[in-house]
Amino acid sequence: MSGQRGLPPLAMGQLAASVVLLASAWPITKQAIGFGVAPLWFAAGRAGFSAAVLFLALGLAGWVRVPGRRDVPVLLGVGLLQLAAFFAFAHAAVAYVPAGRTAILSNVTTIFIAPLSYLVLREKVSARRWLAAGFGVGGAVVLMGPWAIDWARPGVLLGHVFLLGAAAGFSGSMLVMRRFPPGISMLQLLPWCFLLAAGVLLPLAVLHGGGPGVWTAGAWQAMGYIGLLAGPMGTWCVMEAARKLPAMVASVGFLMTPAAGLLISTLWLGEPLGADLLLGSALILGGVLCAAWPERRR
Repeated sequence: MSGQRGLPPLAMGQLAASVVLLASAWPITKQAIGFGVAPLWFAAGRAGFSAAVLFLALGLAGWVRVPGRRDVPVLLGVGLLQLAAFFAFAHAAVAYVPAGRTAILSNVTTIFIAPLSYLVLREKVSARRWLAAGFGVGGAVVLMGPWAIDWARPGVLLGHVFLLGAAAGFSGSMLVMRRFPPGISMLQLLPWCFLLAAGVLLPLAVLHGGGPGVWTAGAWQAMGYIGLLAGPMGTWCVMEAARKLPAMVASVGFLMTPAAGLLISTLWLGEPLGADLLLGSALILGGVLCAAWPERRR
């Protein structure tokens, strides 16, 4: 008999939730740094705040578990790559690159996932999903608009290199989660990941020098939203979607974050909106639909 092999609806819902939550974090982060907060201090603060919130919530529910040996690969992969490295690179870049563009390039995990899912995970990637990846990356390129960037402006090139580093860290964590499933649930592992990230980011912020910067009421409000909701919930949804979905599908789906981030940046910060947003978003959405469409099986 022939039928349709679909993707888990819950995982697709978690993917959609991660897009909305993480996309909203970029313009708010950009605004906080605009108030005068030092980028690395903000990154360390949001990681530490998210860890405290998760430990408190799980502690009240009696769900706190100490990671075991089987959990170490994901703990290190998420804590060091998806959180510490991603936050450090992305928050440093946002000082040089507009928030919308930061959301684009830092989430282009497909550049790395496409070859690595085949080479490392040995996942069979259909021709349709390679096409989906092409649509997604093409849409991200249109959204970023490299032809309109003043590459001679100080810090612009370095900012984009930082964003590629953030995307590479994110991709590495996705591969680790699929290759080494943990023994405890992702939700129980998440506060330890944030704690590890904060433990790495805080010394980096201190060594970077310059102090924590100016923390206005608006900056604290941004920290509250990202540390309380967007950070922990968005990251948990990312972890679950990356674990349950094929790596190529998840990486193409995460490309919706840039489109949503650009739209929110346009509405929140007044960043320019043009035809490139419509075209790029359409290409990414086409890639997502192409990747997620159920495959026939016998």
